Amino acid sequence: MIESVKQISILGSTGSIGISTLDVISRHKNQYPVFALTANNNVELMLKQVLEFQPKFAVLLDVSAAELLRQRLSKKQVSTEVLSGKDALEYVASHEKVDYVMAAIVGAAGLLPTLAAVSTGKRVLLANKEALVMSGDLFMQQAKLSGAQVLPIDSEHNAIFQCMPENDTSDLQTSGVRRILLTGSGGPFRSLPLGSLESVTPEQACAHPNWSMGQKISVDSATMMNKGLELIEACWLFNTTQDFIDIVIHKQSVIHSMVEYNDGSVLAQMGNPDMRTPIAYGLGWPKRIDSGVSSLDLIQVSQLDFEPLDRERFPCVGLAEHAIKQGGTGTTALNAANEVAVSAFLNRQIPFTAIASVVAGVMDRYQRVDADSIDIILEQDLLARRLADEQVKCRAC
Repeated sequence: MIESVKQISILGSTGSIGISTLDVISRHKNQYPVFALTANNNVELMLKQVLEFQPKFAVLLDVSAAELLRQRLSKKQVSTEVLSGKDALEYVASHEKVDYVMAAIVGAAGLLPTLAAVSTGKRVLLANKEALVMSGDLFMQQAKLSGAQVLPIDSEHNAIFQCMPENDTSDLQTSGVRRILLTGSGGPFRSLPLGSLESVTPEQACAHPNWSMGQKISVDSATMMNKGLELIEACWLFNTTQDFIDIVIHKQSVIHSMVEYNDGSVLAQMGNPDMRTPIAYGLGWPKRIDSGVSSLDLIQVSQLDFEPLDRERFPCVGLAEHAIKQGGTGTTALNAANEVAVSAFLNRQIPFTAIASVVAGVMDRYQRVDADSIDIILEQDLLARRLADEQVKCRAC
């Protein structure tokens, strides 16, 4: 049987997830032709990607960068059309000829194009966790209305998805699920003395022991805010509450998450820490395709360790749990405050330990509202960012 061709738009093609996605697609070019590539302003890498994959569109958010790319492609007589701006992102995410959308833009910037893809019924390979964190209820409602397939690409959620029962999982309890075990490596500072955390540098925070990721995600891993955001995301993806999810520290990052059933069985998804595995699963589902990832050497792994979450070391997880309980735009504010705080740390405006303090300061002052529309969500996102900026300035004084 000849497989049907699926055209794909990759939102964030020059980031780590985008690069890994193109690596997987390079093994299946006839099956997954690239319709559009998008990025912020990385002209050189975008040029290289366009020349290799020949997409219909290339989108750079930065207008000047887009013009430079346009000139470079014109000299090479490449027919790819270059677009710029936020509207262009939504255009290539929702285009009628697009079947799949890889949503890999980091942070709140990925919300609107990802929602555009969901609203038009695409298969959305969701690597942007902030879209669900900011607008979970609205996001999932749009997916239900449009018939979009939302497949998680985060290694943890992808693992959970693989371990879930094949029948309807709209109610986990009736599906026989007792709990979800969400694993996390603990990042680079899992065993660092608490007194040393204040002096760690952005370079140290971005040096993850297992995964190769962008700066923002790496810092989130170091604070374990990523696990807090993943907790929120898991509640929406699997229609459950935080009471059914336990976070477990697993430093080797070999078991990516687990699902426990009422009969005592625990199903775990294992593999090398390589994002090409969940990406390939999302592209090929319900079949499996070659990802380029090498086989897991269990003899070399030798040992798998598990530890409870140290809440004193990782206060960001508790802040995420508080935001879930707030409901409404509480998680929107959490995400916005964290993005501002992480940026301030990377720019050396605040110490590492102040990231959680800035987020806590915002959550103490913030009053949640119902997340009834995208306009309200974006408005509350801006409000929380202003509150976070105030917190940063106070701590920098």
